[in-house]
Order: sequence, then C-alpha cells, then structure tokens
Amino acid sequence: MGKRIVIALGGNALGNNLPEQMTAVRETAKAIADLIEAGHEVVIAHGNGPQVGMIQTAMAELTRSDPEKYIPCPLSVCVAMSQGYIGYDLQNSLREELLDRGIHKGVSTVLTQVQVDPDDPAFLNPTKPIGSFMTKAEADKMVAERGYQVIEDAGRGYRRVVASPRPQSIVEIESIRDMVDAGLVVIACGGGGIPVFATERHHLKGAAAVVDKDFASCVLAQQLDADCLVILTAVEKVAINFGKPNQSWLDTLTPEQARSYMAEGQFAPGSMLPKVQAAVQFAESKPGRSALITLLEKARDGISGKTGTSITL
Repeated sequence: MGKRIVIALGGNALGNNLPEQMTAVRETAKAIADLIEAGHEVVIAHGNGPQVGMIQTAMAELTRSDPEKYIPCPLSVCVAMSQGYIGYDLQNSLREELLDRGIHKGVSTVLTQVQVDPDDPAFLNPTKPIGSFMTKAEADKMVAERGYQVIEDAGRGYRRVVASPRPQSIVEIESIRDMVDAGLVVIACGGGGIPVFATERHHLKGAAAVVDKDFASCVLAQQLDADCLVILTAVEKVAINFGKPNQSWLDTLTPEQARSYMAEGQFAPGSMLPKVQAAVQFAESKPGRSALITLLEKARDGISGKTGTSITL
C-alpha cells in the first residue's frame, strides 16, 4: 500500500540559474515519478536560495537605476515570485515525465503562505544574508532609509540580513489537502513558504524573513497527516564526524540519539542540522510517522528501506 509522502527538495535539485534549473528539474522529475509510479501520494516542497537571491538582486538593481520610478520590492513578494518561477519548470517537467510513463495525473503548484510568530526570537537576531553585496556607504543608506539590518560578509562587502523564524502553520493547507485527496501531485511551500503575520480582521501581512524549507516541509507533512517526510540533500546518509578519518554513516536514528549528536555539535548549522531537527520533529509528532534523509536519486530505495538515514521513534 502506498504512503503519503512529503518531499523536501534541496537546492542541488534545482540548479543555480534558469538554464541549470531547466536541466536539473528533468532529473528531479524522474526521481519523483519513481515514487508516484510505485503507488505513493507525493507532495513536493523545495528550497529557493539561489532563485530568490537572484530575484532580490534584480529588484534592488532596478530600484537603484531609477529610485523615483521603482520602489523596493518586499522580500515576501520576491519569495512569491520564486515559487512561481520554480513551480512552472518543476510541474511541467514532472507532468511530462509522468505522461511519458503513461501516468495521467495532474500536477499543480500552490502559491503558499506560511504563518510565523511576530514574537519569534529569530526576529531579534537576523542571521540570513540575502541580496547583493553593498559598499559601506550603500549599506549605511539602506539602514537609514529602510531600516535594514546589515552585516559585513567576509571582506566581500555588506549584505542585508533577515530573520529565519520557525513556521507555525500553512495558510493554504485546506486547498493543498483537497488537491492531494483528489489524486493530484502538489508542489507547495516553495522556499519555505511566503512568511506572513496574521493581523486584524483576517489580514495577512508579509514578513521580511525567510523560512527554512525543511521546517516548513515538516509542518506541511504534519498538517497533511503524511506517513513520511523525505528530506533530500547532497549526501546519501547522515554522518557523524563528517569529513574526518573516523566518519561514520548512520542507517537509523532515534530522536534521542539525534539530540545527543546535536548536543555534540555533529551537524553543521545551516546545512545538516536543520534537516535532522525537522526529521526528529516529524518523527515525534505522531506514532507511526518516519523521516528519511538521503540523496534525490536514492529516494525510492530509501523509502524501501535500502539506503538513507531513517529517523523513527
């Protein structure tokens, strides 16, 4: 019997620019189609690091070129743009791959908002660099005129930094659930979702933040009552002592073991750490749920228990 699976695609599955993306999504579509062909229900979430950075940079340059004509584009709008840009290529490649296999199944991208808490401590300590590099004078101007927070980045110039709050809920979850129940393949929570605050009278206001796609995928999987969260990355399995002579690959992890390794600093922040944290969060959210961390091309074997790192209670 097939499982309901939420897949979190890493940036390596999408490329760094338009030509790379158009090539990469063809291979990504094959791996996803393998799971669908095996009888699983699949929902896809993805990152957007290179893409949203490119959009943010382009919008900033446009504003610089004619500040009287073009106003700054909010980060939340840039995330929305990236969702459409990536979803367009991904859904078309997946639709084509499924039809080539004789599988007639609709594929749709849902523009997805993710609610965050305005009191999240992350807003007090923005750490996520975005956009283009600036000179000191340009950075000072952005701080004075727009209230940006900036950092000096390894001698290469100054960059804006924003918060990365934890996602609380998926705004469009009912629509996504209805589509999955109807048999569609859904692409949602692109780039971790468009971060929004709930304000008065049901209004949603975009937040100047980015949401980690692994944590957003975890919340999406929980709210869809998925059986498995699959986090795809650049390695086949999670390792301890990574890159050292005593490196050891892990086939399985319990939440307790994972927390112990995290306390030791075994997993790099901004890389493997959020993946393991999201996997543990999902595995503990309900009995019978499991998470898997593996390579894109190994996803089907991982679901079958042949490879990857499985996280279960």
